[in-house]
Amino acid sequence: MPHDLTAALDQVIDRALAEQRIVGAHVLVARDGQTAYARDAGLADREAGRPMAADTLLRLSSLTKPIVTAAVLALVEEGAISLDDPVTKWLPDFQPRIGGQAPPITVRQLLTHTAGLSYGFMQPVDGPYLKLGVSDGMDQPGLGFDKQLPRVVEAGLFFPPGAAWLYSVSLDVLGAALEAATGKPLGEIVAATVTRPLGMADTGFAVTAAARLAKPYVDGQPPTIMTDPQVAPFAELSGIRYSPGRAFDLKSFPSGGAGMVGNAREFLRFLEAIRTGGGGIVSEQTAKAMMTNQTGEAAIVTNGPGFGFGFGGAVLLDPAPSASVHSPGTWLWGGVYGHSWFVDPAKKISAVVMTNTATEGMSGQFAQDVAAAVQAA
Repeated sequence: MPHDLTAALDQVIDRALAEQRIVGAHVLVARDGQTAYARDAGLADREAGRPMAADTLLRLSSLTKPIVTAAVLALVEEGAISLDDPVTKWLPDFQPRIGGQAPPITVRQLLTHTAGLSYGFMQPVDGPYLKLGVSDGMDQPGLGFDKQLPRVVEAGLFFPPGAAWLYSVSLDVLGAALEAATGKPLGEIVAATVTRPLGMADTGFAVTAAARLAKPYVDGQPPTIMTDPQVAPFAELSGIRYSPGRAFDLKSFPSGGAGMVGNAREFLRFLEAIRTGGGGIVSEQTAKAMMTNQTGEAAIVTNGPGFGFGFGGAVLLDPAPSASVHSPGTWLWGGVYGHSWFVDPAKKISAVVMTNTATEGMSGQFAQDVAAAVQAA
């Protein structure tokens, strides 16, 4: 990768820090298996003056999804579950209804967000999830599966399974199904199938070292300390609900969609494992499927036109409609605690942006500028 990548990314990061759009960040880029850029910038804890370090931990929010997705697909390869199994095979009471019917929901539909479920933050304030107290997996510390799943069922389906795409709590439902199918906690399943084989010792559903955990902030100039709980504005929606303390409450259900804690270098290692053929955690065929559109012509409403959805992230099919800087075939997603990532298989690039500033590091100018700089180089 041309040497000017370093200068370009340094400039993007320095500008974001100077303009007080982020408090701290990790930006990592690998090309063809080699580190092309790695920087830990700014502060993990502004008030204490603690700098971002290589081993700083962050709440992963939706960076949890591709990791748990890989765990699901590893179990599929082992024959423990099947993509076309109905989730009622393990969760017999999970039968949300639409039009008086409770149509079957498959593992595949849960993995690809085509099950007919939703997220509270995707709905208006008077939407059914917020009325019923459905958690998005980052709030309500202490809430267990025994309370969460019945609320999702009571809220019902937004469309028949398979009929459309809608970002949702489906990975949380899958997490409960995996626990029922194996008799093991989700954290143990993910450790056995993904994080332990890849040496991701700091990545899991419990905080391994509180002193290394970054303090979370919310967008502002300067960003403000995230309260607990906090509702942060997002797009024209009802706001994202956070409770940073959830990461320490082991009574909380392990959210397969948003509940893990980890660090940037380990997450890059995971992405590189998938990019290079599965890294021994899944087969080359499965790794390729993760980065391939699985949802046909369904509109991926979070990303706009030109995108499909694979397993664990969106897939760019055509850059033109969204004027994307990425190559066709790029696999990408983010996390609302302030993170974004992409894998460009054609250019053999994996890139990770992790910040402690929600949501600038996910969907703000900083994330866009990093992507543009990497792809331009």
